[in-house]
Amino acid sequence: MTAAWRGAAVALIALAAVVAVAVAGGSGNGGAGADAAAAPVFTTVSGLQQRFVRVVRTVSPQVVEVQTPVGLGSGVVFDARGDIVTNAHVVGDAHRFVVRLMGGEKHPATLVGTDPSHDLAVIRLVAARPTPATFADSANLDVGDLVLAIGNPLGLRSSVTEGIVSSLGRTVAEGNGVTLSPVIQTSAAINPGNSGGALVDLTGHVIGVPTLAALDPEFGATEAPGIGFAIPSNTVEQIAARVIAAA
Repeated sequence: MTAAWRGAAVALIALAAVVAVAVAGGSGNGGAGADAAAAPVFTTVSGLQQRFVRVVRTVSPQVVEVQTPVGLGSGVVFDARGDIVTNAHVVGDAHRFVVRLMGGEKHPATLVGTDPSHDLAVIRLVAARPTPATFADSANLDVGDLVLAIGNPLGLRSSVTEGIVSSLGRTVAEGNGVTLSPVIQTSAAINPGNSGGALVDLTGHVIGVPTLAALDPEFGATEAPGIGFAIPSNTVEQIAARVIAAA
């Protein structure tokens, strides 16, 4: 075995070991307890790959494309009534929307309400009732947890990127007078159109709603690779429930 092959083998074994710890211990989210306990311990890279595939297949139908008169974003199915949580900056001033499901079907939706201070909004499908997502307890996240971001960046429906939880409890300014805190920092790529989508753990539960990518002021305020931010699921659930109750 050459030195290069030995190095590759060591890297793959190390990755499998990290994933085994992440899944066996889980992120500790309350709603995911049973799934996390039943999750296999990965000893091979193919095991990790199959877990990614399973999570994407489960969660992708729970993430929708939100079309407004001025642009596109993403949303997560919040409950069985057809409520969808997304970002307030995605809905803007609109009150009527077209929601495209994973299969391509389009359905009308109306505004339930917004909370601009948390950059969250809820819209409601008029007729369709897709399966709602399951939200994890974001208070139990750890830096280093593996995550997937699922959304519609640049209009590319059901796109998936992967990364880790890079930091917790960040405070970030959106540039429109809104400051968000605390938020999750992630290395999973967040691109325009990902806003309002799902950041999920390896049990397939939503741990956050991707909202924005960091901008690098030294390069003309272009997006900084590998630095994105998501609103924690606990905040999302609390604010969405409040918006729905007030409607």
